Amino acid sequence: MTIPLTVTFTLASWIAKGLQDGTFVRVGGVIIDATSKHIVTWLREPNNSPIPALSSSPNNLLNLVFSGANLVASGANAAVTRQGLADVNGRLGGVEQTSLGNIAVSGVNLIGTVANAAISGKGFADVNGRLGGIENQLGEIGQNLQLTQGILQVTTAASVLNLGVSVMGFAVIAQRLNELEKRLKQAEELLNKVNRKIDLSFYANFRAAIELAVNAFTMTKPENRRSSALQAINRFLEAEHIYTEYTDIEIEQKSQIADEYLLTLSLAYLAEARCYLELEEHDTALRRFQEGARVIRSRIQKYVDLLLTSNPGAYLQPQFKGQIDLRRLTRIYQWIDPTLDENSVFDLQRENLFKMAQDPNKWLDSLPAAILTRVEVQAGWFGPSQDDLKQEAYKRLPQVFELMESMIETNLRFESYQTELQAMSQLGIGFHDWLKLTPSTEVQPDGAELMYIIPSKPLELQPSI
Repeated sequence: MTIPLTVTFTLASWIAKGLQDGTFVRVGGVIIDATSKHIVTWLREPNNSPIPALSSSPNNLLNLVFSGANLVASGANAAVTRQGLADVNGRLGGVEQTSLGNIAVSGVNLIGTVANAAISGKGFADVNGRLGGIENQLGEIGQNLQLTQGILQVTTAASVLNLGVSVMGFAVIAQRLNELEKRLKQAEELLNKVNRKIDLSFYANFRAAIELAVNAFTMTKPENRRSSALQAINRFLEAEHIYTEYTDIEIEQKSQIADEYLLTLSLAYLAEARCYLELEEHDTALRRFQEGARVIRSRIQKYVDLLLTSNPGAYLQPQFKGQIDLRRLTRIYQWIDPTLDENSVFDLQRENLFKMAQDPNKWLDSLPAAILTRVEVQAGWFGPSQDDLKQEAYKRLPQVFELMESMIETNLRFESYQTELQAMSQLGIGFHDWLKLTPSTEVQPDGAELMYIIPSKPLELQPSI
């Protein structure tokens, strides 16, 4: 069947306009209609597979190399006659007609040289003029890439999860798992100071389960592949139970490592669902994502409530001007309650700001260990003073705020994975075919970190986002 999807590296102008005026919003790895909640576009980091070469169309007759800051078009040792100049102009016409968004471009300076050539002044001016036009178009492409990144507010570093479930393979999951384990090892020294022990032994079991899954899907016999995959799934289920318990304990303790366990729990559910996807068991994978979303969201919300502190107005204090604003705080609250707007969030903080100014020490004394503990603050013989603690707390709040945003982004990406599975079922696409989706006639432009999967019409998938 013909797949009613467009896959491109360029964000369509009508989608960009919708994002700017609020008609569309990005939620995790999807762009949805703000009113109907229909899916407009999926976002995905490009696959690691080589980018397909440009087709051998007449528009590609010039072997142009866009590299560094220069485009050098030279006709060396050539006697350029009127006919030769016409040929150059004709080829420039082909370049001008080519979608420059499909050309890998780096830099914006174009140098047009025709060495050892006898060219009339008028012809040379025409060639340079047209090269200048191409330069302007390339500059617009660079500006559009920056504009796109600003509109989407997407950075891969904002979350342990990628935007698309298809690019969260077992190798990526293993890498993220190793990063989380390293972070926990770094936290051990601090936890030892407060007589807390952490058990890292099960991370080895989790890694072994990932290796088992990888081996399973390299087997040639279907029965062996399925049997080994089910063994890996059982281990991932065990990991889900263990890290759910660990997460609950750390949130109860208001601990600094609750986020590491929460993220590990997300990876466990993702690894299990990935096994079912590899087996083309879409319905089962979707059910596991739905359960994981319920388990993870409730715990992330508890953690965010913890990081908002007893007085969220602390994040709006004057010293954070230029770092944290009301709009960012509103996005946190809207994740908790979508009916809130900036005015209602500010109203919630009016009294909090007054209390903060009246008695900041009361807020300071109530800070959870997830933000600050006394043993972390270097001080004199008698320990840190209130001023020492306050300065350290204020220094950390911008990073704590980014952590809240990161955890929410992770939750939204996890929940948006469900829409990919629903789309596969609705469009009749297998998981492995979904993996292969890539722009068929485009070369990835420099600076383009995303590709867009756009259905021919917005899809109603009932996402839980």
